[in-house]
Amino acid sequence: MVLPKKFDERIKSQLGDEYDDYIKCFDSDMYHGIRVNTSKISVEDFLKISPFELEPVPWTKNGFYYDHKKYTPSKHPYYYAGLYYIQEPSAMTPASVLDIDEGDVVLDICAAPGGKSTELAAKLGGTGILISNDISNSRAKALLKNLELFGIGNMCVVSEPPNNLSKAFEETFDKILIDAPCSGEGMFRKSSSMMTAWENNGTELFAGLQRGILKEVCKMLKPGGRLLYSTCTFSPEEDERSVEYLLSIDDCIHLIDFPKYEKFDDGNPEWGETGNPDLKKCARLWPHHLKGEGHFIALFEKDADAYVRGCQTYSFKPYKADEDFLNFITHVSADAGITPGRIEENKGRLYYIPDGMPDVKGLRLLRHGLFLGEVKKNRFEPSQSLAMYLKKNQFDNVVDLQADDIRVIKYLKGETIELDTESADSVDSGMELKNGYVLVCVDGYPLGWAKNNRGVLKNKYLSGWRMMS
Repeated sequence: MVLPKKFDERIKSQLGDEYDDYIKCFDSDMYHGIRVNTSKISVEDFLKISPFELEPVPWTKNGFYYDHKKYTPSKHPYYYAGLYYIQEPSAMTPASVLDIDEGDVVLDICAAPGGKSTELAAKLGGTGILISNDISNSRAKALLKNLELFGIGNMCVVSEPPNNLSKAFEETFDKILIDAPCSGEGMFRKSSSMMTAWENNGTELFAGLQRGILKEVCKMLKPGGRLLYSTCTFSPEEDERSVEYLLSIDDCIHLIDFPKYEKFDDGNPEWGETGNPDLKKCARLWPHHLKGEGHFIALFEKDADAYVRGCQTYSFKPYKADEDFLNFITHVSADAGITPGRIEENKGRLYYIPDGMPDVKGLRLLRHGLFLGEVKKNRFEPSQSLAMYLKKNQFDNVVDLQADDIRVIKYLKGETIELDTESADSVDSGMELKNGYVLVCVDGYPLGWAKNNRGVLKNKYLSGWRMMS
């Protein structure tokens, strides 16, 4: 591994006697992990059915290492059921550290591709609101897919620069996560292309971007709210000094302690410009200290006061449901929480708007609320996101296949599948399979829709999600 010369000189100065240990870590592979989606399955229940040998990630309760030479989690049906997210272990830390309370309104401002957002949403447990933003529209589309795969309905996916968000969301959020764009020094072992990018851009570019984000984000945090800042770099300009910048622009915001895994290092006041001893409250993750890549984390809290401005809630004209949609929704149980009075129609597309959604009108939206499906010529077609949102027992026409059933793979590839309707492994026990829309599940967890005609299932799995050969 040949490191960029300027970086090598600086990291040698930062690490001192530990420099050789850091260099040796490049001789080993990076670590690979999955994070269990606790909004769909408990960690305990997942471990009972896990097809992989797993080792716990010690700083994240629902994170696990797997052997990437032995397993390919992205090809297993449980991945398509949204039971876990494939994530580098150190990258699990920010969303793990940021405590989320029931009913919180949460912002993930640099959210794509969704590793942190999916965990924040899972921690909300179907309550409150998650606003996930990425300035890149193409990356925001990947973010949206991952949130929908996780079965998240109480969310809004936005693609805006921070200054537009701060105008719309003054003092709106209880919790904010900033996984900031950075020079990526902590990911050099993961991808040599990160070194090329570092040589082209250096650290100054990203330090400027971070300050621009921090300037706007502090306006959006409620008094009493918490903000987590993270990078995957070692650069003091992007870490301790970005923290100092935020502290300098808002006297109401302060660093706070959080529980640290024993192999995390503290932030270093000497690497800042003010010598602020509170910088020790930050955390640095070094790849030669633990089984993960490089990361930096800082947790802030805003002083509470009696008045919170907040923004207006989203207003809309409730959808006057047609007969076909009303007929479909009778098959969905009441505990799914989809009440007709909170459904909005936009050009035939129906959205369930969760209570408490901030006013997002005028922003570039990819999704607001749960996309239910489309009304086409008085015919309702349910969406993939609705299938992923529902639990098996919340729809009254279900086909439940075992993970090792070849028909699961055929379904995920978009093929028509046939059922032996007398077989208990094909149809939910005790349920008579009816013609029409069927919720297809694997071991009790939804994958998508099909349309049954006497045991022949016409595939309705979303084409863009299909498993490639």
